Amino acid sequence: MTTDRVRRSRSAGTGPETAARRRETLTLVAMCLGVMMTFLLVTATISALSAIRDDLNVSPSALNWIPSAYTLVVASLVLSAGTLGNLWGRKRMFCVGVVVMIGGGLLAASADTTTMVIAAQLVSGVGGALILPNSLAILGATFTDPHRRTEVITVWAASSGIGLAVGPLLAGVLLGHFDWQAVFVPNAVLGVITLLVAVPFAAESLAPGGRLDIPGALLGTVTIAGLVYALIQGGQDGYTVAPVVTASMVAAVGAAAFVAVELRVAVPMLDIRLFASRSFSAVMVIAAVALFGFTGVAVLVVMFYNNVQHLNALDTSWRMLPLFAVYVVSAYLTGRVIRRTGFKAPLTLGLLLCALAVLGLTTIGPDTAYSRMWPLFVLFGAACGLVVAPSTAAALVSVAPERAGMASGAVNTARQVGAVMGTALLGSLFTSRVAVDLPHELAAHGVPAAARAPVEAAVASGTGTRSLSSAGRAAIDSAFTAGIHAGLAVTAAVLLAAALLALTAVHNRPH
Repeated sequence: MTTDRVRRSRSAGTGPETAARRRETLTLVAMCLGVMMTFLLVTATISALSAIRDDLNVSPSALNWIPSAYTLVVASLVLSAGTLGNLWGRKRMFCVGVVVMIGGGLLAASADTTTMVIAAQLVSGVGGALILPNSLAILGATFTDPHRRTEVITVWAASSGIGLAVGPLLAGVLLGHFDWQAVFVPNAVLGVITLLVAVPFAAESLAPGGRLDIPGALLGTVTIAGLVYALIQGGQDGYTVAPVVTASMVAAVGAAAFVAVELRVAVPMLDIRLFASRSFSAVMVIAAVALFGFTGVAVLVVMFYNNVQHLNALDTSWRMLPLFAVYVVSAYLTGRVIRRTGFKAPLTLGLLLCALAVLGLTTIGPDTAYSRMWPLFVLFGAACGLVVAPSTAAALVSVAPERAGMASGAVNTARQVGAVMGTALLGSLFTSRVAVDLPHELAAHGVPAAARAPVEAAVASGTGTRSLSSAGRAAIDSAFTAGIHAGLAVTAAVLLAAALLALTAVHNRPH
């Protein structure tokens, strides 16, 4: 009797069903490692900017394009990259993306000029664009049960928080012992590990009956590239300068042409008719808002710690770790309970709690202790976990599995554009508010009139503020705090509007 039980146990442990589950689990691991790569690079690069600037004597405008070049390419190509995966194999395109990101990381690790660093970021952006939609589409095709698919997609989305958290910590440690080039090496190593898991275990999948929609791919790329360039460059130079206005017009004309073309082709890259669903359209907006808030708040908090409390990258990273850690846990747990709650409740509650946490952060000042801030970080991270992951899952379970690549490209495009808006628009608002408030703060802190213009010039150029008087530094701290408060207030308003949209427009169970 005992022997038979042992024999049956061993057989069950090595049967086809167990092997299939093992493949599914390792596929999920590979896809999560891939998405970690794409987000780890973002925060690691931002953490290394000061060291790059000091070593290569980079101008402020060129320095901004080091992280922005990556974001521009990812946002521009992510929709087309999903289509390529549908036609030529999602696993194949995912693996190509990982290899390209490895190459971009190694190129950045060997760079000795600003041009080489930006070129490396452009290369990495191509890899990131291939990884994001195809990893998500692979999960959509691998896990066909709607409830299970929702769970694994939320795990995939939670992995972005791990990448965002690990990036600054790794960068801070490496910058303490090596040159800035070392910051780009860990992502290449992670890429090799990802390939070792993905190649033998992830299954290939295609979209049956698909064909390459060349006009749609070109118009979609041009439209998103124009929009993202306008957002990024407008954040630096203003939104009324000629290049930014031109890019905005290109995006507007391209969007109109894209819609016209996609409504007429037999096999569109993105079926515009999907947006006839009020719920699907609302989910796209919420996905963009979720990354707008998540990225924007993270950038504003980093500005606060770096420019107001004058902490280094590593100290800042440790203080923000509760935000990212709680986000990962919250996103994972939310994926497990959505089966019971549906999508409407976590999305609405999460957006409301996000807004509440952000409003709490508007009370911080130069002397605010960390003990007052970390509970707000925990609340914001938990609330984002209720929104970012479920909004991504809701997009995919709204469509049939064979259209997972299309929905994946759409939701990832929305997420990337939202992230760009979070950094560009809030960064622009921060800069303009500081420019308005700084003269008044200098006067209020007793800085002599003759010394105010040099201080304003130093702040505008981003250099030379360390040698200022204590009154001058206090005035700058107050102006920076006002700029951060303005960005946080706008973020809270956007989150509240999105909560109303989630409550009124999202179908509770799209599948």
